[in-house]
Amino acid sequence: MPLTPEEPQIHESAQGPRVTPAPSRTAQTPRPVPGPRPAAVPRPGRPGPSPAAANRAGGAPRPAPPAQRTATPGPVPAAPSVSAAVPQVQLIPASAEGALDAAEEAVDLLLDTGRAPADILVLTTGEPHPWAAHELSFGEAAYWAQHDARDDVFYADAAHVQRAAARPVVVFAVNGGPQDATADALPAALARAGALLIVCGEGQQINSVLGTGV
Repeated sequence: MPLTPEEPQIHESAQGPRVTPAPSRTAQTPRPVPGPRPAAVPRPGRPGPSPAAANRAGGAPRPAPPAQRTATPGPVPAAPSVSAAVPQVQLIPASAEGALDAAEEAVDLLLDTGRAPADILVLTTGEPHPWAAHELSFGEAAYWAQHDARDDVFYADAAHVQRAAARPVVVFAVNGGPQDATADALPAALARAGALLIVCGEGQQINSVLGTGV
């Protein structure tokens, strides 16, 4: 019998396949995320040349020490504070022929352990250091201007110690010259060492000048 317009028409819903819920999975333990790797410990190495070395008058680098050393100094101890009332004195036994090489070794160790080049003054009693001889060839005015600039290791004759300004570390190489000149210059070198005086020479001579065992 046909439906009247007032009667709603009912449609059968299509039945599809039933969805069976999947069995619950066991949650896997998340893998730990690795943390940041520790920073690599820097290996000890020789610092590169200071920028000041490239700006020397004449453009010549500091001459390298000879390949063969006649004296090998021991490790340079850590220097005390510059404010110390009395500087520390260290003796590196060396002959007159090997004193300059021993002084170069001491300077290298000081630089390797963090001393700034401008902290170091090197004095020689005999033959001048090759760097000093080279720079003096341009005239004393240019030579002492580098001393006043205080931007690098400075090498001078011990006879001119009175003209040299004080620095935290003074390296004194007894590489010849009159003994009286050494006796006069060594106390002045001690007075200009703010923290450390390193003397490269014969122990008996040094002790007789300083009046104390070092």
